[in-house]
Amino acid sequence: MEIQELQDEELMAQAREWRLRALRGEKEARGMAHELEREVRRRFGNPKTDAQHVLKEVRVLGELLRH
Repeated sequence: MEIQELQDEELMAQAREWRLRALRGEKEARGMAHELEREVRRRFGNPKTDAQHVLKEVRVLGELLRH
């Protein structure tokens, strides 16, 4: 499977499926789940990091409005 050639929807479905397989104990599934999830983050960003950036922007905006 060429991960970078997967359409967005298929990538997400494969990432979910392989992560579930890994959580069920399939040792071989862990590596594939990781690779698929890395491609998801590459395409769509990291939600934790993105949320932190948004919070910083809100704080800066709040400071500007107080002055």
